[in-house]
Amino acid sequence: MGDAVQEFLEHLQQKGSSIHTISNYRRDLGQLASFLGGALRPRRIGTDSVRRFVASLYKGRQASSISRKVSTLKSFFRFLVRRGRIDRSPMEGVSLPRLPKKIPRFLGVDEAFQLVEGAKPLRDRAILELLYGCGLRVAELAGLKEEEVDLEERWIRVRGKGRKERLVPIGSRAREALKAYLSSREERGGRGMRIFPLTVRTIQRLVRGYALKAGIAKRTTPHTLRHSFATHLLESGADLRGIQELLGHSSLSTTQRYTHVSVQQLMEVYDKSHPKA
Repeated sequence: MGDAVQEFLEHLQQKGSSIHTISNYRRDLGQLASFLGGALRPRRIGTDSVRRFVASLYKGRQASSISRKVSTLKSFFRFLVRRGRIDRSPMEGVSLPRLPKKIPRFLGVDEAFQLVEGAKPLRDRAILELLYGCGLRVAELAGLKEEEVDLEERWIRVRGKGRKERLVPIGSRAREALKAYLSSREERGGRGMRIFPLTVRTIQRLVRGYALKAGIAKRTTPHTLRHSFATHLLESGADLRGIQELLGHSSLSTTQRYTHVSVQQLMEVYDKSHPKA
């Protein structure tokens, strides 16, 4: 795909972008190269070319997928401008598709408890308790190391997107589950070793399996448990800024999605309960 793409991908790696993110960027830029008929030569790519490519994406793809690909191109060409490889980005004036506002999918408190408590193996119970009890992203959980957990002080040092660190309190249930799992292992991991040597996909399958076992029909993922964590905190009176810090959101607007969840729930309660509804 060319030196410019390789330089960009190496830059993302140095920034701490996840393997999944870098893989997506490589694939998106590969699609642009294929559309243009060969290696990407940034100085030869004009706005008309990228507009035709973006227009081709609208065939059979969801707006969210198109938006991600357009974001990839904007980031790529913006990087090249900063490096002096091109004078201006051909993506100037190319807008992202409008995305429908989605209310995060979450579980009720009883559903979340039933899912987590259905896990009997110590490892699985610890995984589910941390996902729901600490609101971790699945990649954050998969990369968690033993030295990043302080069971006595009851906190976890989490490395989030862009390798940004944050401290997350660990509740009593998650603490006991993790402590039991760590004590049960025959071999203690050395420094730098992951607590759960599992892939993201394996953890996703694990969550889906326990959701089905709990009789939860709705699609349930590790991110569903993260959404449930935030929603249940908000319902219990937690401050939005505090939830933002716990989730590791860089923008409060991202966290504010959960206020829509609560409003929707209030409307449902009103419709079911009020005699004049």
